[in-house]
Amino acid sequence: MRVLITGAAGLIGGALRGALTGHELCGLDVRTVDGFDSAVGDISDMGAIRPAFEGVDAVVHLAASPSSSAPWESVIGNNIVGTYNVFEAARQAGVGRVVFASSNHVTGMYERDEPYASIVAGRYEGLEPGGYATIDHRVPIRPDGYYGVSKQYGESLGRYYFEEHGMEFACLRIGSVNRRDSPLVGVRAFATWCSHRDLAQLVQRSLDAEALGFEIFYGVSGNRWRFWDIERARERVGYSPKDDAERYRGS
Repeated sequence: MRVLITGAAGLIGGALRGALTGHELCGLDVRTVDGFDSAVGDISDMGAIRPAFEGVDAVVHLAASPSSSAPWESVIGNNIVGTYNVFEAARQAGVGRVVFASSNHVTGMYERDEPYASIVAGRYEGLEPGGYATIDHRVPIRPDGYYGVSKQYGESLGRYYFEEHGMEFACLRIGSVNRRDSPLVGVRAFATWCSHRDLAQLVQRSLDAEALGFEIFYGVSGNRWRFWDIERARERVGYSPKDDAERYRGS
C-alpha cells in the first residue's frame, strides 16, 4: 500500500518513518521532512492538503495539537477541523483505511479513581499487578480536557465514516510516548509508557490486518503496572508488546 503519514515530521512520525515496513510511505506536515517523500500543508486548510491524498491507500493520522493541556482555540483548528479535513480528504481520494492517533486522555478521568489514582502516583502497597479491572474500549468516555474531547471527537467521526462510507479505522489511544523512549519521565509512565517499537508494531499490525472494520486499541507497552487493556489489540491484530517499563525501575 501507499501510506500517507500526517504529522510526519513529529515525534511519532519520526519513529514510524524508520520502522514501518512493507509499504510505500509518504508524509504530510506543515514543514518539509528532509529525505522523505512529503508534502507541505496545514491540515486546517482542506485545499492545501487535498492533493496529498491522491493515490493513497491508507492514512496514519498523527497531525494535531499534541499537548494534553492544549487550549480550546488550538484544539478547534488542529484537532477538530483538521481531523475532519483529513478524514474527508481521505474519503474523497478513495482511501480504504485510517489509523488514527487518538489518546488515553479520552478516558483520562478514570485516573482520579482507585486503584488507578494510586498506581499513577506510584503507591502500590496493597495492590497486585493485574489484580484490578483494566480500562478497555467499552468503558464510557471520560476525557480529562479539551484535548481528550477532541480525540474522542475523532473517534466518533471515524465511526461515522466507517458506518456511512465503509472506511476502516483503528483508533489508537496512545499512552506516554517521549523522545527519550523511556518511562524515566515520571512515576505515572511506569504504568502508561508506550515504547517507540511497540507503538510502531501496533500501527504496522493495524495497517496489515486483512479485515479491520472499526476498532479502538490502547497503545501501551506490556508494563507490569499498566491498567489499559491490550487484549483487544492482541485478539484483533496480533499485537504483542516487547517492552515493559519495569525493567527501567531503579535506573
